[in-house]
Amino acid sequence: MTEYEKTLEYIKNLTKFGINLGLERIKALLDRLDHPEKKLKVIHIGGTNGKGSTTAMLQSIMKQAGYCAGMFTSPHLHDFRERITINGEMISPEDVVSGINKLKPHLEEMERLGIEHPTEFEVCTALALCYFAEKQPDLVLLEVGLGGEIDSTNVVTPLISVLTSIGMDHMDYLGDTLQAITGVKAGIIKDGVPVVTSSDKPEVLKVIEERAAQKGSRMIEVGRDVHWRHPGDGSQRFGYEGLYWSYPDLELALLGEHQFTNAAAALAVCEVLVGTYLLNISESAVREGLKAVRWPGRLELLLRNPRVLLDGAHNADGMMSLAKALQQYADGPLKRNRLLLCLGMLRDKEIEKAVEIIAPLADEIIVTKPDSPRAGDWEYVARIAEKYLVQENVSTVEDPAGAVRKGLERMKPGDLLCVTGSLYMISGVRKFLLDHYTHQE
Repeated sequence: MTEYEKTLEYIKNLTKFGINLGLERIKALLDRLDHPEKKLKVIHIGGTNGKGSTTAMLQSIMKQAGYCAGMFTSPHLHDFRERITINGEMISPEDVVSGINKLKPHLEEMERLGIEHPTEFEVCTALALCYFAEKQPDLVLLEVGLGGEIDSTNVVTPLISVLTSIGMDHMDYLGDTLQAITGVKAGIIKDGVPVVTSSDKPEVLKVIEERAAQKGSRMIEVGRDVHWRHPGDGSQRFGYEGLYWSYPDLELALLGEHQFTNAAAALAVCEVLVGTYLLNISESAVREGLKAVRWPGRLELLLRNPRVLLDGAHNADGMMSLAKALQQYADGPLKRNRLLLCLGMLRDKEIEKAVEIIAPLADEIIVTKPDSPRAGDWEYVARIAEKYLVQENVSTVEDPAGAVRKGLERMKPGDLLCVTGSLYMISGVRKFLLDHYTHQE
């Protein structure tokens, strides 16, 4: 086993400390590391859906503008190093090893002193912050892990806070109402720091507005202060009217109407960076950045022969975006005779609502089990699906790769197989398809 493989095993073993929200442990660790978070210029991005896409768009635009942009995101699809990148280039295996070796003595000392051991995500956050403090990119795009207020990334004072679409998610940790969840996520708003939001639900916006007012933070809202317009022709072209930018006919590489909202949020962030922090971001950088952005596993047409779509729609709002895209592009890239659905969701999600949204669009549904301890009674999804399809068109295959293989076997010419649900499931399926089917295209 290589040193890098041993280090990954060490990180994986930290999952025994579970999900344990709170800032005491990460603050104690960063204090021992001479506060790397204070040496960075950060954009802090939270929300339920769209935060990863928005972060990826920002990094792509920054790169095209000639800046060096670090990005910390989670979870990864195939390679741990995807979580920590600079201008799209992953952290090296050597830097992962040396970074964790730097953290270990401090983690051991904390344990000796009776301080609760940091969780896996807290250690990964510290690793990323130390790496960026050493490499000194112009900006760091820091994606919130879970929630906001007591998420381990919330140790930074950013240049801008971003809150993307907020919906019902992680209710067992964040609360059982939209207002409660928003209250936790809005905890990333800091005193006097501008906040950009692409949320559109009135009850969500009310909470964000109140928090921004309390903090004396300027709030920029997609749909009120900045706007996007789409010609409704099934293309990925849209117009943007911002604080002072007006860009017609932008082209976006990512599929889905919801991505125009995420793009508008990313462009609003860029406008604040230009207007308040005097960065130089040209129209050309915006256009090329949006055209070049990649975000695997989100409305990704991975294979074209056979045609396989991957989308990590892991909650009801995400499933609504997927359903809209399947209808919006039915005469374009997602045209099909029949839709076969391979579905694997975690038990702590709004399963009933999510299945209600997507099942009526499908001709067949194969339910599978995500590779996660939170999968729970995964076959329950099939029982819900049977409300919308005749029983013989709903089946279960525990292994996600086996479920996808069955879906491929059931396909006829012109059909589309959509694999959706937990990103943990999408990750394994994507690797399986790349390993076994890409040569058939």
